[in-house]
Amino acid sequence: MKFSLRKVLAVALVGILFYVGWSIFQGIGKMQAALAVFHWWAFGLACVLAFCNYFLRFFKWEFYLARLGIKDVGKVDSFLTFLSGFVLTVSPGKVGEAFKSFILFETHGVPIAKTAPIVVAERVTDVLGIAIIIVVASFGFQGGLIWAGIGVGLVTVLIAFIASKKLALFAIGLVEKMPPRIAKIAPKLRHSRESLATMLAPRNLLFPTVISAFAWMCECLALYVILRGFGADPTVMFAAFVYATSTLAGALAIITPGGMGVTEGALVAQLHEVGKVPMENASATTILVRFATLWFAVIVGFVALTLLKRRYPTLLRDKAATPAAPSA
Repeated sequence: MKFSLRKVLAVALVGILFYVGWSIFQGIGKMQAALAVFHWWAFGLACVLAFCNYFLRFFKWEFYLARLGIKDVGKVDSFLTFLSGFVLTVSPGKVGEAFKSFILFETHGVPIAKTAPIVVAERVTDVLGIAIIIVVASFGFQGGLIWAGIGVGLVTVLIAFIASKKLALFAIGLVEKMPPRIAKIAPKLRHSRESLATMLAPRNLLFPTVISAFAWMCECLALYVILRGFGADPTVMFAAFVYATSTLAGALAIITPGGMGVTEGALVAQLHEVGKVPMENASATTILVRFATLWFAVIVGFVALTLLKRRYPTLLRDKAATPAAPSA
């Protein structure tokens, strides 16, 4: 696995262009009236709530590192490494967050195969936490339980597939039968499977899932305060249900970068059709909440990566990866 700063920037740029195009498609001009009366303190508070999400999820990262016996990474390096994964938030299925594993390899020599499964475990517990929010919030309005049941059902199937040892070993067996160039990664996949099995053990799911529920509730509140910024008076449970179901839809659409397009479409549709929010306000709310959560995360990731580059000057140089030496 090789990364360079140029490639990281290219991925982020593609995501930005996609989002700008989507915003233009929605009709920025039609939203001007809504934005003219928006209270911008709400956007600032939404960004703070989004950062609370990242801060809480950092404790999951630390939990998983401890479970894998990785104890020689300082808290500052660990926090910056975790945040740097947000640089590639707009990668399909958020697989770019495996970037964290690459950073740990370059800075501390931790094998990528050992830590890469943390990304899968993070996604599983994130989805579980979001499902909890959906179920709780669905009690807040009529018809919510139906969608909660559908969402939880899909989540259950997805987790059963990921956690299945038989399916994993079957897939690895197929890899072993492929041409030598591909088959040689099978031992690394087996190693990764062992790490993943450790993290998905029932005793290691409860704590991260609870953290995920609280973390994603922070972003649900970000939607709530932005709606309030437009003068709307939604309930917290309605905002939580709309944000959580839209986020889950984006997460399940794993081929889309950061759930872009899917999440936005679900947010606009639910705000307008279920919440009776005017279309201009629904579109403007969606753009603002996604800037406060998705794109703010990318910015935070770049800041963290810049700080890591200062601590480890050889990080992300265009050469074969070797553990980087920290600067004095």
